[in-house]
Amino acid sequence: MNPSKIGLDDVDLALMALLQKDGRLSNAKLAEQVALSETPCWRRLKRLEADGYIEGYRAVLNRKKLGYGVLAFVQVGFGSHTGDAPLRFEEMLQAIPEVLSCHNLTGECDYLLQVVAEDLEAFGVFVRDVLRELPGVSSIRSSLSLREVKVSGRLPVGAAGR
Repeated sequence: MNPSKIGLDDVDLALMALLQKDGRLSNAKLAEQVALSETPCWRRLKRLEADGYIEGYRAVLNRKKLGYGVLAFVQVGFGSHTGDAPLRFEEMLQAIPEVLSCHNLTGECDYLLQVVAEDLEAFGVFVRDVLRELPGVSSIRSSLSLREVKVSGRLPVGAAGR
């Protein structure tokens, strides 16, 4: 990535990389780690937020400790792409908390969902009672995660992010 092409310098990238690792870092700690005084550091953070590079801050929760033992990747196919079914499908997905992410794809399926459930029985009920009832759905294929090898929402924003 060429930072200058997107209006960022190495300090901006370092700030974002540090915040991706620990979103609770204080402005004082951030400033210290990127060799800035606190006021310029704070201004940079506010600019990164205002310009949309930093969209928000959140805690990363442990799904297993919260009782979600199943993580599934669900391929959803549509019989017909005409009419408002795809739009209604996408709108309805927004209100389903078990769906962690949804991607509209090219290839064999139309959508790929990442779904959590308490256990296999709960996942089966979810597929039957929720997913199959969504507008336009003609096929569902699921793959269950046996083990999470890497889980990260961090973007590669320079050497400081490694």
